[in-house]
Amino acid sequence: MRAIQVFSRRGCHLCEVLIEELMPVVRDVCRVEVLDVDSRPEWREAYGKRVPVVEFDGDFVCQYYLDRDAIMARLARAAPEDDE
Repeated sequence: MRAIQVFSRRGCHLCEVLIEELMPVVRDVCRVEVLDVDSRPEWREAYGKRVPVVEFDGDFVCQYYLDRDAIMARLARAAPEDDE
């Protein structure tokens, strides 16, 4: 199953809200990977305080607040993943 990435930070209220809202939107379509920006120096440098950030296949989708329309549009454009 494909994954959507959420770059997050421990203790971030906006991150918690976005993840909670995202889960039912992508259920049965893709899994959600929550990545702690403080766990890698390159992520900390790239995102700083700009969290949460949602990406799919390395492409920016939204930040700070969930953009359901952007999520659905990006998932609709995704090529089906080969299961073989």
